[in-house]
Amino acid sequence: MTHRSAAAAFASGDLSADRRLEWALASARAGDQEAVADLAAQALEIAPDFAAAWFTLGEAQAALGRAEAAQSFARALALRPDDPFGAGARAARLTGETPHALAPAYVRALFDDYAGRFDIHLTGALAYRGPALLRDAVLARGPRRFARALDLGCGTGLSGAAFRDLCARIEGCDLSPAMIAQARAKGCYDALEADHLLAFLTRREAESCDLVLAADVFVYLGDLGPVFSACARVMAQGGVFAFTTQAIAAGTWRLLDDLRFGHGREWLAAALKDVGFSARVEDASTRRDRGADVPGFLVVATRA
Repeated sequence: MTHRSAAAAFASGDLSADRRLEWALASARAGDQEAVADLAAQALEIAPDFAAAWFTLGEAQAALGRAEAAQSFARALALRPDDPFGAGARAARLTGETPHALAPAYVRALFDDYAGRFDIHLTGALAYRGPALLRDAVLARGPRRFARALDLGCGTGLSGAAFRDLCARIEGCDLSPAMIAQARAKGCYDALEADHLLAFLTRREAESCDLVLAADVFVYLGDLGPVFSACARVMAQGGVFAFTTQAIAAGTWRLLDDLRFGHGREWLAAALKDVGFSARVEDASTRRDRGADVPGFLVVATRA
């Protein structure tokens, strides 16, 4: 998320403070972090409880290598516990903590801002190929059709389009209403909901589906244990759970420099086995960043 999308939508109620934040954000776009820090501090002199200014100050301090950045992010989080800026994740990167997930309000704001250009940027600039890789992996053992599929974090509907011909019914959910609107326009879902994926799964009946997809969504969740349990509950015997993650060499999960979570291969397999899945975890990269493939895993798990 850019400085603009993270903070500019939030006002303090004081025009002078808001104007200084706008100047700070303009300086951020110009790459002048010293000016960002100075202008954000000026905004806070006028409006000390201006959460967006605290966040912007923290961003500038972090870019300048200043230790106070973690305190500024903590102050932004204290003022806005719902954390639409992602201050908690940024503070965690500085302190070495390992959060369990990114704040839903932050993810929602991130993708509401991104929705209009999502498909072009993701499939073009980032060479995104997650849904195609998932389809090939699901069909690796031969042709199959599914009675009811769930697409978790469906975004604009790229997975829905990739799997539509394999499913009698496919339902999707996403935190971002703007992304749901894009998915609805594609016309490839039988039902769509703007909600957290755990709430979406909780409303489904036990053993009611035979395919669950999650393409590039678990990068916003650290602890996948509750999601794996929820998927096991809704999955019919023999059903398939297919998803992608970013990779770390070892361990459970870790928040990476790009503010996405990476997961460990052995932990993924063990956590899935604990809830009744037999899993195949393969190396796979779903996208490129700065000209290089981003290391990841492609997982196909079967309900025993």
